[in-house]
Amino acid sequence: MTQFIDIAALDDIPRQGARVVKTMIGCIAVFRTADDQLFALEDRCPHKGGPLSEGIVHGTSVTCPLHAWVFDMNTGQAQGADEGAVHTFPVRLENGRVLLDTTRLARRSAA
Repeated sequence: MTQFIDIAALDDIPRQGARVVKTMIGCIAVFRTADDQLFALEDRCPHKGGPLSEGIVHGTSVTCPLHAWVFDMNTGQAQGADEGAVHTFPVRLENGRVLLDTTRLARRSAA
């Protein structure tokens, strides 16, 4: 069963920026694109642990601030010659509020 929690107003997340949500399984970066699309990714680059929430958002990708690895925010997959991925989490906008799906959070913490 899907359960969403309210984490912020859309205006609390800057365009082409992110906000961090602390969870029991670690931090999740919630990104807002220039055209108000929302994405939620694990806030830790698999390369050297860089905080993706501090990266550069361009289109539907984010570039890690440490070593410029680029991740597709739709899939979490590293782009170009880099290999690896970050977990993605369902997120949606409802009445101007950003909602994060907690289903995966519960599944990952129980495993």
